[in-house]
Order: sequence, then C-alpha cells, then structure tokens
Amino acid sequence: MEWLNYHHVYYFWLVAKEQSVTKAASILKVSQPTVSAQLKNLEDFLGEKLFDRVGKKIFLTDQGKITFRFADEIFSLGKEMLQTLRGQSVSRPVKFSIGIAEVIPKLIVHQLLQPIFALDKNYEIHCFEGAPEKLLMDLSFFNLDLVILDTEAPAMLKNKFHSHLFGSSSISCFAGKKLTQSLKKQAFPKCLNEAPMLLPTKHSTIRQELEAWLFKQKIKAKLVGEFQDTALMKVFGQDSIGFFFGPSVIEKDICRQYKVEVLGRIHSIKEKFFAISAKRKIIHPASLAVTTHAQKKLFRS
Repeated sequence: MEWLNYHHVYYFWLVAKEQSVTKAASILKVSQPTVSAQLKNLEDFLGEKLFDRVGKKIFLTDQGKITFRFADEIFSLGKEMLQTLRGQSVSRPVKFSIGIAEVIPKLIVHQLLQPIFALDKNYEIHCFEGAPEKLLMDLSFFNLDLVILDTEAPAMLKNKFHSHLFGSSSISCFAGKKLTQSLKKQAFPKCLNEAPMLLPTKHSTIRQELEAWLFKQKIKAKLVGEFQDTALMKVFGQDSIGFFFGPSVIEKDICRQYKVEVLGRIHSIKEKFFAISAKRKIIHPASLAVTTHAQKKLFRS
C-alpha cells in the first residue's frame, strides 16, 4: 500500500497558499532549494506536475488545484483534531459547494437546498453561478461538489460525470396585475397573441420548446426582453412589461414573491432539472439529501 509523505504535502500546501516558494521557505525557516526539492519529490511520487511557472510567478496546474483542495481538507482536519483533543470548542462547518446554471430559477434552487440545513451536521453552503461549461470544468477539478443544470452532462463527458434527474415540471404563464387585466379578456393561450413577452436567453434549454409551442399555437407575441437571469425576468414581469413563463412546481411561490397572476398552464412542455456530480468523487452527504428531497417531495408526481 502506498503512503503519502505528508511532510511533502505540507510544503506543497504552503507554497500554493502563499503562491511563492520564497515566502513558504521563509515561513518554514528553511532554504528555497529545500522547498523546491520537497515539491519535486511530491510531483515524482504523484506522477503529476503541480505548478507552472510564468516569469517569476507560479500557478497551480489543473492537477495541482485538485491536490490543493484535498491538502487543504487534510490540514483543516488536523487542526480540528488538535483542538478536540485539547478540549477546545470545534464548530468547523462542512463545506458544500454548488454550481448553478444562470438559467435555473432561484426559487427552485432555494427549495432544492433547504434540506441541507435540516441535517445533523453543521453545513456551510457556497453557491456559484455561471455557464454550464465553466461549472462542469470546476466540478472536474473538485472545486464544486454538485452542479445544477437544466440538461444532462454532454454525452462526450459521461465518463467523468453522473447526471441525476431531480425531476421535471410543466410550465405556467404569468403576468403582472395590470397586464393580466387586459390579457384575460380572451382565453389562454389566444390572449398571448400580439402581447409583450419576456423570455430566457437562447442558451436556455426551455427557450426552444417555448418558441416551438408558440409557433404551434399560431401565437405571434411581441418579444420585448430576454434574460439570462430568470429572477430579473420576473421582476420585469411584475411591472407588467411582458408576460413570462416559469415552472408550475413553484407557481405559488412565484405569485407570492413577485405579485403576479397565472394566465394559464402548458402541460405539453416539461422543464427538467439535473444534479451533476463527478464520478471519481465520494458522494457528498448534502448532495444525497438534496437529490432525495427533490425526487420525493419537490417534484413528486
């Protein structure tokens, strides 16, 4: 069985934190060549290059970023062990880092993550928004524990990630009170014809389905705005700038928070939500709690 030399790992961890071999050597009170030799020993043992040098600066490689995250956990746990044995109070929360695609409704995210705070352990959640490609890259480097998308991970990356279906929801159409009064003079969906409309941007999976549905219904609505952030879209909808669509599963929450009304529902369209996790990583207990809650309660049939 192979064993890590934690002395080498500590030198690496300190250099990565300080972003300098010279600063790490000063803290350790050893020579610069000694630190460099320890780093070389660790790289040889792992069979991976951990740093790139650009001029006088050093940067972690992709493998270095992965190694640093594990090293950080190792030494944080070591500190916690000493505190516990010395009778000191330890309340270090367990970190749970989630990447969220910008098109995912914030109300969905809020409901998905709620069960984490009911767990026995003290969890600290870190939420990051971004494009799916960037989030999946961070997940592959173990900078994230879970990614929430509106689609599965690309087929070409199936050897790297697990795609778990949280659930799906039909679509509801909403409008502010002022716009609702004028639109409800006709039945849904005919009332949408020539009405001002707000849509998510084209990189959203649901956008194409909504446009196809509108075309099939022979509805020519007037697009007055498209939004990457669906929460911002709802704010404009609240002011009756245009009607908008959202998941029926959070219909009541949307109406309550944004003071809007439901014009109608589209049962032929299903918006899906996926949890993406790295195959090589041990399943985070918080990920399991989120997935179980989503499948059994939030998206229950």
